[in-house]
Amino acid sequence: MTASRIWIKNPLAIFTANDQKAPGGLVIEQGVIAELLDAGQAPSAPVDSTFDAREHVVLPGLINTHHHFYQTLTRAWGPVVNEPLFNWLLTLYPVWARLTPQALQLASKVALAELLLSGCTTAADHHYLFPGGLEDAIDIQVEAVRELGMRAMLTRGSMNLSKENGGLPCKSVVQDAETILADSERLIDRYHERGDGAQIQIALAPCSPFSVTTDIMRACAEIAEARDVRLHTHLAETLDEQEFCAKRFGMRTVDYLQSVGWLGPRTWLAHGIHFNQVEIHRLGAAGVGICHCPSSNMRLASGICHTLELEDKGAIIGLGVDGSASNDASNMMLEARQALFIQRLRYGAEKITPEKVLGWATRGSARLLGRSDIGELAVGKQADLALFKLDELRFSGSHDPIAALLLCAADRADRVMVGGKWRVIDGQVEGLDVAGLIADHSQAARQLIAG
Repeated sequence: MTASRIWIKNPLAIFTANDQKAPGGLVIEQGVIAELLDAGQAPSAPVDSTFDAREHVVLPGLINTHHHFYQTLTRAWGPVVNEPLFNWLLTLYPVWARLTPQALQLASKVALAELLLSGCTTAADHHYLFPGGLEDAIDIQVEAVRELGMRAMLTRGSMNLSKENGGLPCKSVVQDAETILADSERLIDRYHERGDGAQIQIALAPCSPFSVTTDIMRACAEIAEARDVRLHTHLAETLDEQEFCAKRFGMRTVDYLQSVGWLGPRTWLAHGIHFNQVEIHRLGAAGVGICHCPSSNMRLASGICHTLELEDKGAIIGLGVDGSASNDASNMMLEARQALFIQRLRYGAEKITPEKVLGWATRGSARLLGRSDIGELAVGKQADLALFKLDELRFSGSHDPIAALLLCAADRADRVMVGGKWRVIDGQVEGLDVAGLIADHSQAARQLIAG
């Protein structure tokens, strides 16, 4: 049973992701934030339970806006450890082509549990692999999200441009356009929830310029407009991609985006590294969102996103961990730390603060997903919270609790709440046999590599 009125009382520190203060904590009623309290202030009405947060730093639940759950099965695989994106993909596609429903189910649970333990309450996954037998991949992911009690934006990815037709993926992992579009409509009808508190939402996500045709890009844009769902894809991740677009389409990536009807506020892009200043202005003016994935960008040596210029021109910035085979982790707190450091290399320490980066990981990421009910602590918002303790050796001697989360490398939440329900207690996912999951997932990973 979940108490109907809960007081998260007197936190060690609290980050609201807005201009509001709540040193006395917050009151949650029926899964929604009902009050923010000043120091010494008591709730306006009796509460059913009180959680003493004097040892906890309280944040809005972190929001991951780009991931590939299935890739937890191919982490740190020797043949691709030192490869850039295109070679990395070409080597992995034949392995991923062997993905089974059971392996995807285990991979999704591992990714979601890892995210949850890092303080993440909402995750966007980009699943674009549908080899034979895996036609119901998104349905499998829905069940995993529900089991973990999180929120998710599950994107119906797609690839229909195989190597034989001038693309990058092997033939065994692509689908025909008719299948892709029919399944996209089916998933929207079956799963897409609207309004505050939605748990499962669907977006359309052709994989990349080098793996789908222009017809699929245009058709997905038309469906998204008609059905009022969001659009997602990889764009401007590497210079190889820029060269591919120039050769195949005779244009740069942002021109291509506009040519297929994607240059608008419905769209959020993964990576967004290789834009020039004119393109940055166009993206900002169009209200396009950019998911910054610093760990993957460093791991594959892809480059550094121009976050502040994009933001200054009107683009929305959020964070994502990207695939667990190009990171190779599913940890949103560590991702925020990486964003802090790599963006300081570009812009300097004064402009990239812990609060700035945590804002990207919460409110910014919520905006990328088109949501205003999550990502910040305010009256009327969903009670999605991440609570961290600073009692480990790594934090000893730290003084600013918010800064310490990133500078001292917090990586595991003590408590996580989603919609007013505790999903992590004392650093453990409620109801999840982690040891059993690791054993089953590790076996599936070995089988996938062995073929």
